[in-house]
Amino acid sequence: MAMEKEAIVAMLKAALPDAEIEMIDLAGDNDHWKAVIVSERFRGQSRVAQHQLVYSALGDKMGGELHALALETRAP
Repeated sequence: MAMEKEAIVAMLKAALPDAEIEMIDLAGDNDHWKAVIVSERFRGQSRVAQHQLVYSALGDKMGGELHALALETRAP
């Protein structure tokens, strides 16, 4: 089962309330997404640490309902 954009954004916003989030459906199937996320929480964090914050926010949805997620993260 695919995961809707609004559900992904809601989970990310819960963990990163200040984030600006752009979701791009890479395959048109609600199953392969690219997320462009800009958040002050990323300032001073390595790329790995930034991505870990995102994956933590998504919990067990990653690899299940959310099949694939490409990430672009940065501080404002």
